[in-house]
Amino acid sequence: MTLQLTGIGKSFGAVPVLEDVDLAVPSGSRLALVGASGSGKSTLLRLIAGFERPDAGRIALDGAVLADSRTSVPAHRRGIGFVPQDGALFPHITVAGNIGFGLSRGPRRAARVREMMELTSLAPELADRRPHELSGGQQQRVALARALAPAPQVILLDEPFSALDAGLRAQTREATVDILERAAVTTLLVTHDQDEALSFGDLIGVVAGGRLAQDGEPSAVFDAPVDLATAEFLGDALTLRARRQSAAEIVCALGRVSVRHDRSNGSDEIVAMIRPNQLELVMPAADRGAAGAGAGAATITARRAIGSRTELRVDIHGDDGARVWLQVPTHRAAETRDGDVVAARVGGGAVLYAAP
Repeated sequence: MTLQLTGIGKSFGAVPVLEDVDLAVPSGSRLALVGASGSGKSTLLRLIAGFERPDAGRIALDGAVLADSRTSVPAHRRGIGFVPQDGALFPHITVAGNIGFGLSRGPRRAARVREMMELTSLAPELADRRPHELSGGQQQRVALARALAPAPQVILLDEPFSALDAGLRAQTREATVDILERAAVTTLLVTHDQDEALSFGDLIGVVAGGRLAQDGEPSAVFDAPVDLATAEFLGDALTLRARRQSAAEIVCALGRVSVRHDRSNGSDEIVAMIRPNQLELVMPAADRGAAGAGAGAATITARRAIGSRTELRVDIHGDDGARVWLQVPTHRAAETRDGDVVAARVGGGAVLYAAP
């Protein structure tokens, strides 16, 4: 079922929360909405679920209107499953009772509960346990099983992994993606975690200031953010003043660098955005010539170990230099000392923006 939002607007009192949001989630796909706190992403989810009504615009599912200026289908009739941040399981009811809560009573109910437990990899012996007897990851799978049990057309996930520790969060997220793929249900996830959003689904939407700043395939949005603010929100970004050599090349503190995308709208004053993972250190700096034209001098100024890899703080030389942390294998970092001058080579090109 394709979910379509057109011109959505919502205010609380005199405060606008969402303005003119257009968004499409194709049938069977997974879209992650990411944005800072207060950006409006959770409000958008509540509008789709039917917990709030939009002030403007239309929400439709496969062409059937769920909400507009004249229509507002009640939440329980929308065919939409909702998984809140804390799971909202009933503490006094068993796992089986929680999963089957929204199902009609009858012989099919128990079979559907077993089917959902199998789909979400919940062992049969957990059926009679209460939520407090489960791990955090198991509780989230129960919440997902309960949302899937009535066979909804769409599933909405409101930051469902945020309360879990880092290791369990990644494990639970991977399990959830696998479950949703097998269920083939249209899914919309809201999160403030950029890595989570980029790895969760087929599509990503970036919400900022109540507007949808950009949406598309995760790799495309990360590779060519629509503006500098979006680029910096989605991950570490190194920005350097630059001047054009040609349509395909610029010069900056890292030497000559190819242009991957030009978002500068023809501005004469530009900055080049480069992701830190695009930089390769060539050591020592005497090898800079071997590094090629896309290289600049830099000094290692600090380091911190993170297991099998080490982060090096590198200060790029030049009037418009910058400081950046780079991850390198620990055995490579051991070949250097703080104060060493190295060459930094750019791979993959830069994205250009008008200088702020």
